Amino acid sequence: MKKPIIVAASALTLLFALVSTGCVGVTAPAGSIGLASVPMPVSPYFQQGYEDLYWENLRYNKVAIMEPVKNGQAVALDPPSDDQVIRALEKVRPVSGSIPFLETTHRTNIRITKELLADYLDPPTMVPLVGPAQVHHSHWKCTVYFTETVNIGWPIPQTLVNEEAQEVIYIDLDHLHRVGPEM
Repeated sequence: MKKPIIVAASALTLLFALVSTGCVGVTAPAGSIGLASVPMPVSPYFQQGYEDLYWENLRYNKVAIMEPVKNGQAVALDPPSDDQVIRALEKVRPVSGSIPFLETTHRTNIRITKELLADYLDPPTMVPLVGPAQVHHSHWKCTVYFTETVNIGWPIPQTLVNEEAQEVIYIDLDHLHRVGPEM
């Protein structure tokens, strides 16, 4: 008979402790989101992925809207940044994901060359939320030269070095030019 009373008293004490500390949000003002308001730790592995996704969305996944083209002459904007080229290289030939002491891959002596392949304007068209605009295409060929070192730790420890590794990456940088009266 005493056991159910002890369990009930323990449950009430636990409920009171949670409510009085404010950890769960039961006593929070209206608009509380309950357990979702409690901070949850994020693994550094996933944190790096979130930061990379945010960086790419901030820097590379947006389309610039430029002023109208004067005299029909449009020149490509800046070439792709080295960061953008290395991120594209990582998608094609990843280094991350190697297992320490079993197999690791490193890149050193990185050299990047950038070559403009095409630079042209599309005819004016109606773009939603922008209005009449022209798409300006610039296609770049980026060649990355590097030394790739693969350290293998098991079953037979060895190091493989490729001093003449290279990868060719094509990057398209597109942006919009408004069509209308020149200011």
